[in-house]
Amino acid sequence: MSKNTIEQIMKPQNEHFEYLTQLNKEQAEAVIAIDGPQLVLAGAGTGKTKVLTTRIAHILNMKRALPTEILAVTFTNKAAKEMKERVGNLMNDSVDHMWLGTFHAIAAKILRIHSNVLEIDQNFTIVDSTERLKIAKQIFEDYNIDTERFSYKLFLYQLERLKDRGLTPDKVQFADNNAFGHVKLRELYVEYQKRLVHNNAADFGDLLLYNIELFNGHLNILEHYHSKFKYILVDEYQDTNVAQYIWLRLLAQGSNNICCVGDDDQSIYGWRGAEIGNILKFEKDFQNAKVTRLEKNYRSTSYILGVATKLISHNVQRHGKNLWTDRPGGEKVKLISLYNEVEEARYVADQISQLRRVHNLPYSSIAILVRVGYQTRSFEESLNSFRIPYKIIGGMKFYERAEIKDGLAYIRLLYNRADNLAFERIVNTPKRGIGRATVDAMVLESRAASLPLFEVAKTYAANTMKGRSKSALLDLLENFEKWSSMLKYTHHADVVNTMLEESNYLKSLREEDTAEAKERIDNLKELINGLNDFSNIGEFLEHVSLLSDIDTSSNNNVVSIMTIHAAKGLEFDTVFLPGWEEGLFPSTRSVEEKKDIGLEEERRLAYVAITRAKQRLSILFTSSRRIYGHYQYNKPSRFIKELPKSHVQLIHF
Repeated sequence: MSKNTIEQIMKPQNEHFEYLTQLNKEQAEAVIAIDGPQLVLAGAGTGKTKVLTTRIAHILNMKRALPTEILAVTFTNKAAKEMKERVGNLMNDSVDHMWLGTFHAIAAKILRIHSNVLEIDQNFTIVDSTERLKIAKQIFEDYNIDTERFSYKLFLYQLERLKDRGLTPDKVQFADNNAFGHVKLRELYVEYQKRLVHNNAADFGDLLLYNIELFNGHLNILEHYHSKFKYILVDEYQDTNVAQYIWLRLLAQGSNNICCVGDDDQSIYGWRGAEIGNILKFEKDFQNAKVTRLEKNYRSTSYILGVATKLISHNVQRHGKNLWTDRPGGEKVKLISLYNEVEEARYVADQISQLRRVHNLPYSSIAILVRVGYQTRSFEESLNSFRIPYKIIGGMKFYERAEIKDGLAYIRLLYNRADNLAFERIVNTPKRGIGRATVDAMVLESRAASLPLFEVAKTYAANTMKGRSKSALLDLLENFEKWSSMLKYTHHADVVNTMLEESNYLKSLREEDTAEAKERIDNLKELINGLNDFSNIGEFLEHVSLLSDIDTSSNNNVVSIMTIHAAKGLEFDTVFLPGWEEGLFPSTRSVEEKKDIGLEEERRLAYVAITRAKQRLSILFTSSRRIYGHYQYNKPSRFIKELPKSHVQLIHF
């Protein structure tokens, strides 16, 4: 469409297209060019959702399609609901019949319509994570797989990644066919699918795989959807995995009217299957594709945008774009150099207190964005000490996490052998073959004799139990006596570290070998770090108990603490970004495992973090950080060197 045509349509007097007057020129171009393939590169804060919803309204307004002839795909139910509401408001009409939903919701809908040609019935159920774990446990038991060496969760994680890549069991290659003892992954995958079919069930990954099988095996069904969907729109295209990509390519073969909106610079989910190559090769996949760049940012100041743009320009694998704003410069981005993580957390709490006092800023306009979850502990501690209300977004507070509760139970039992609740929690954690019936019997005996469970367990193990569970319980009880003796001559943090190692708790997480397990190990390291702030275990446990007494659950005016991954799509007036040090950010693990690809994803993560800020941004780094009770000296993140000096203010403490 020509420039003159765009300007003609956008004239205010043309009431039929009044909604277009709310758009800038680039947004209008993306909305009006409705035919043929189009990639809309929507930078952070450039009005992506407005473009998507207005484009749908424009297609309907132009009478180019009925609501039932438009397919719009999102990643979250929240995004789908928001899009449907916005389109309805623009059209002053309901759009309930539109095919607008998540990839999984749309795929499930198609599958239920055509299930008669596949191996599952129309009323199939979608299994959740708990049910998937139950199936995995049954398979491991039937195949006699050693659960001390091989993890259920690792098996399920590998299955999930295979399905993300569109791989059915027959397509699993040698490099992916890992061994779980005497059984290969492909064989376990086949068995897993058999059990799902037997239960007339599917997991989330199956929904797309069944759709792909349906379309490839029944061209008449695929052609039906080619005729049905005159326009296809995709949100957050940079987050699509291979299976989603194949599904979209198959559906788009019909009209070729596919519009994908996304930002390659915000592709941060490679670790869960997202393939950035999908958005980078869009023009190769769709001939004569139109690429529209949304570069006017409505969120951040020019200083913040300048920092973000300069940083991301160091990535090689990206579409070029330069964000700009007509908002005033505001404050320069602050680079804060501090000694350690305790000072870092105290500084942030003090700054928040000042912002509240001087500018009367609501707490809800402030966020602390961390690279990894274990960083939250020091900030929770400091905010509590300043009586600043907060909430953890996208996760639990540090001391509410399962692995931390387990660790605390070990510490409580070390401190107080009469803590029966702690004993019950850890006696079979990790698995020691001590069943629930055995524990219940000991509990009854403990109550009858008015003795601590720990003492009852000694007698019960010696006189009643047999075999492996007996020796496991006796070993545990003897170890507690040993760890208790160690406290006389060894620092309590080191004793707790030894306890979590020798109890095999940390070992069980290492063997699980998933991203979630690695994060739990990091959290436990941070728990051990916290012990160093107190002269003994008793003081530490009292401190933790008092923390839980501070309740902010009913208060919406709270500071938000979250990982950068959880912050994507959000915005705050004031943002603090702690921990910008080599090894932490960029993550050593990510860079070592994926080299340049990992480094570029880390840089995109930094870009996402920076562009969450509207008015004020502070980036913090420390010269030392305590790991397992010992200080580790750090270099500032390489990302700091990539920021424009003209846009930042360096402050040393």
